Amino acid sequence: MTLVELIGRADERSLAASAVACLDRCLPLLEYVEGVERIGLDTDEALRPLWAAVEGGDAWLGRLRRVAVVVERVAGTAPGELAGFASRMAAAVPIAYDALALREWAEDCSAAVLEVHLRLDGVAPGDHGARVKAYRSGGTDGIGPLTAGELRRQAQLLEMLSGDSGGGLNHALQLSNEGKRVLRAAASRRARSSG
Repeated sequence: MTLVELIGRADERSLAASAVACLDRCLPLLEYVEGVERIGLDTDEALRPLWAAVEGGDAWLGRLRRVAVVVERVAGTAPGELAGFASRMAAAVPIAYDALALREWAEDCSAAVLEVHLRLDGVAPGDHGARVKAYRSGGTDGIGPLTAGELRRQAQLLEMLSGDSGGGLNHALQLSNEGKRVLRAAASRRARSSG
């Protein structure tokens, strides 16, 4: 199934986990912000408690929004264009825990993190939106290795969570952490080459 189809059939819990995973994978983009430790954002631990229990409901969303506010504050002072994607995902955290709002957020987070990988793959700006749309719909023409890996991880994560009673969440977390390590390494290489 394509990523669009997987998100289209996902339940609230899977949508929430998928979106949080996308945001979590982009937190390393904030590590180049001066004073990020002083602001109090641990890019490895900030979202871990929310990953540990995607129980849903307004209380869970409230906890997520508190982290999102910090992410937005940090990203607003970050150099470069990549940190803006973390801010975009944080700003879009829904107000209500319902399927429609969560699906819209999951769709936006999925597209945002794929565009980050496109940029890290060195794809020239201009057709990013069209490429992201094509890849999420099953296309692979001209896809780079980082983007292909992220697309695969997003699909695998949703498949793991589909109809899962709890165990798949740990596997999904491990998969997302792998993606986080890949993105951190790619962002670090980009920072060194541009510095």
